[in-house]
Amino acid sequence: MQKRKTSDQLNMFENRGGGEFMGQAPLAERMRPRNLDEFIGQSHLLGPGRILDRLLQHRRLHSLILWGPPGCGKTTLAKIIANHTESHIISLSAVMAGARDIREAVQEAREVFAKRKMRTWLLMDEIHRLNKAQQDTLLPHVEDGTILLLGATTENPSFEIIRPLLSRARVAVLEPLEEADLKKIIARALSDEERGLGRFPARLSGEAIDYLIAGSGGDARVILNGLEIAILTTAPDSGGVRNVDLEAAKEALLRKSVHYDKAGEEHFNLISALHKSVRGSDPDGALYWLARMLEAGEDPLYLARRIVRMACEDIGLADPAGLVQAVNAFQAYHFLGSPEGELALAQAVVYLCLAPKSNSLYTAMGSARKTAGESGDLRVPLHLRNAPTELMKQLGYGEKYKYAHDFEGGWIPEVYLPGELTSTVFYEPKAGWEGGFKDQLDKRRARVRELPKGEKGPIK
Repeated sequence: MQKRKTSDQLNMFENRGGGEFMGQAPLAERMRPRNLDEFIGQSHLLGPGRILDRLLQHRRLHSLILWGPPGCGKTTLAKIIANHTESHIISLSAVMAGARDIREAVQEAREVFAKRKMRTWLLMDEIHRLNKAQQDTLLPHVEDGTILLLGATTENPSFEIIRPLLSRARVAVLEPLEEADLKKIIARALSDEERGLGRFPARLSGEAIDYLIAGSGGDARVILNGLEIAILTTAPDSGGVRNVDLEAAKEALLRKSVHYDKAGEEHFNLISALHKSVRGSDPDGALYWLARMLEAGEDPLYLARRIVRMACEDIGLADPAGLVQAVNAFQAYHFLGSPEGELALAQAVVYLCLAPKSNSLYTAMGSARKTAGESGDLRVPLHLRNAPTELMKQLGYGEKYKYAHDFEGGWIPEVYLPGELTSTVFYEPKAGWEGGFKDQLDKRRARVRELPKGEKGPIK
């Protein structure tokens, strides 16, 4: 069982500035802000009059879940909020904490309130890792105010947190740090002699700074640790200054940070962007989002399946070859694998972007399913029923059915819907290949509507 940590103990939310291993801690850990004055970014939450600014000014204690990408300041801000409100603090990590740890924290909160009349913050890092049973254990104590929950998560809370618990906490959305914020963080780290790199005079080229910022993905931890490696692995010149150029920055960062979660919100954001780029006939945008997902390690076969879906949903019969391209790309990737097979996916994506668009099949099927769900008790007209037995024939099954192939052109005006739905239209062809059949289909439907009611066949 994890040993719980209070405000008097070192914990993951706490600034480790006075720790025994301070000199060995990474730069990002040493530069962790200790108060609101040192905190950089998230002005939409902390700016004058913004929600967190108001809560802190008026000491309004309310359960919060801080949701944002890695390195944007969630953990740091959680600690600052808890300290600012002068409350008792218990911190747990959802990675290791169990229901027993939560119950012990609740008991401690009750004892603290009884003895000191002080509220307790339960700081829960990686809160999305709590399972449903653990969240259920936590719920009643958040609801009755025994504890104030202060969670930090990189995952969309609406996916990971149970609805009753989510409804009892405010969700504060943190954004990736902006370029101006990251430049301030770099400047502070370079000048701070106590916790930063001020003891190692350095000069970074504009290209090096731009590369570190672009490669960080808005993650302060990535940029600070990359900065430290770049400076400490660069030899000083004759004047004692370490000149960090673009190549040194590239070596330090090794690879640009790609924020992606295969089962979380960013996964759905990127596939949505790819799909909408295809629908919008933009091959540049579609190729970019396809490449983003491949670079992040997404399963190419998942992408292939989604491309097949796009061919059906947004191209359909405007260009029947779209589905052929998509399925062929799926098979080509199966045959070739990565990286060669990824080019087949790109070919299918570009083809779908260039193809005429129609969602007529998608909307027709949706409308048909809705109507079927609402009218599932309608009887099949007798003339459309099969008659494999003599009794069925005597009852009129299949009677008056007209075999289309017996008529010129292979078509005859006939009703193929239940009588109550005779005039219902689901499919409306639009552009491209299917558009060529619109006039013919309209004329045939008109002729069916002109049939005398008696010729439409009994429905029961």
